[in-house]
Amino acid sequence: MKVQKFAGRCVFIWCALVFWATEGSAQQVADENFHYPVSVPLYKVGNGPLIVFDEAHNNASTLRGAYAPFGILLASDGYQVVGSREKVTSELLKKAKIYVTVNAMYDMENWDLPARSAFSPDEINELATWVADGGSLFLVTDHMPCGASVNDLAGRFGINILNGFALRKDGGAEVFSKEKETLMSNEITSARGKQIDSIMCWGGTGFMVPPHAHVISVLGDDYRIYLPSQASQIEKRSKAAIPYISGRGFVNGAYLKFGRGRIVVFGDGAPFSAQLQGIKSAKRGMNHPRATQNAQFLLNITHWLDRK
Repeated sequence: MKVQKFAGRCVFIWCALVFWATEGSAQQVADENFHYPVSVPLYKVGNGPLIVFDEAHNNASTLRGAYAPFGILLASDGYQVVGSREKVTSELLKKAKIYVTVNAMYDMENWDLPARSAFSPDEINELATWVADGGSLFLVTDHMPCGASVNDLAGRFGINILNGFALRKDGGAEVFSKEKETLMSNEITSARGKQIDSIMCWGGTGFMVPPHAHVISVLGDDYRIYLPSQASQIEKRSKAAIPYISGRGFVNGAYLKFGRGRIVVFGDGAPFSAQLQGIKSAKRGMNHPRATQNAQFLLNITHWLDRK
């Protein structure tokens, strides 16, 4: 198994995936100064289960790039976090407790329709079999083209991910909270001693889940999910010509069991990163002043996948 051991606070410009924002497009770098203290690690450093982090499917988010803080946080909780540039096989998965894939894309340059799957049918079969046998999958996706790139994979578990852009109608801050009833109370958000009252997101996409799934966060009427044929259309100030649907009935976070395994799906990659965006180094992700619980939210997700 060719894996790349996660080590140090390596920070490189996240060039490939540029999120749409009200100010326009901007490059983003990982915030190397972000630190979330884990006062009592779940495992001794380096002795925890193996988390394999997918870097084999045109993932713009890597452990040496935008997701460096993700790897650092989970390593500080004792997990062994490694990046893999191998396609999914039973050999790759057999030693892993959790498989993480973030913003997999079928093509890093061409985001337009028609959409294609980033994972081959054989890879999807391997992952589905592994999860059914007791593995845990953390599937993080984002706006077009990421949603379509993993929809075939998600579909094996009864989840339908839209290939769109989920945007608040009022352009306001995307804070999901129990008070607003956009963040649900469940095993992940209401873990004993680790309550999550709010999380912050930055767009992404929405999806539908099967009846037996547990919803983490909902989009609702505050959102529109735009469905352009070309990704560049969303950067225009006027979106009147872009078809859209209401966010009602769509979620952007959920978890479920599949056979003997577990799955968490999230429709936005930014909440689990810690980035500095643009020339003003605006904070986005776990380092944002209004995202104070995002890091603990990530730990809660990982602990649920780890059955802790």
